[in-house]
Amino acid sequence: MKKSSINASQHLVINNSDYAEMVLDKAIHNFHLDRILKGIDQSLESRNKEEFLRLTEELKVIRKQSFIQ
Repeated sequence: MKKSSINASQHLVINNSDYAEMVLDKAIHNFHLDRILKGIDQSLESRNKEEFLRLTEELKVIRKQSFIQ
């Protein structure tokens, strides 16, 4: 195999690895976001102000992190 073919194959593997990592990060982010939003809904239904405030602060942090990345 030529050296250029090896480099192209290695580059493709790295790109696939980076893509897989991005997909996984997005899935984890969406999971956390969904968990927080459901918790906010529950806290509103149960009129739990402390939990609502805690979760909305957590939501702000997660949304800010998604803009930074």
